[in-house]
Amino acid sequence: MARVPLSDAIQDYLREIYRLADGETRVTTTALARKMGVSPASASAMVKKLAALGLAEHAPYRGVAVTPAGERVAIEVIRHHRLLELYLAETLGIDVADVHDEADRLEHGISEELEARIDEALGYPTRDPHGDPIPDANLEWPEDA
Repeated sequence: MARVPLSDAIQDYLREIYRLADGETRVTTTALARKMGVSPASASAMVKKLAALGLAEHAPYRGVAVTPAGERVAIEVIRHHRLLELYLAETLGIDVADVHDEADRLEHGISEELEARIDEALGYPTRDPHGDPIPDANLEWPEDA
């Protein structure tokens, strides 16, 4: 069955909810809006959309959390981003200070095949050029994360 493509915005929101929650707590829409640089009303509208898609759970006044499906999307976006950062730094010689913004622009357009090729070319790395952990192809975090 083909996967329905998710917009860049949906992927970005899921990644930020996942990061802000840090695996333990729900995130307030106010904190999410602040992180995304949008109004609370915009963040709230996206949270409702994510909940309708089954990618997040939202309880008024209790915050939002990603569902298991939303978590997979978030971790995959993080994986793409960190692999791209490492590829840009190691293979193309782009300064580590500049790879984040480039990876932000590219992370949503990378195919699974290209992801696998980059992973293999880099020797299946577990850390990006900033030292942050890279989830593996099964979207599992390295042991030392």
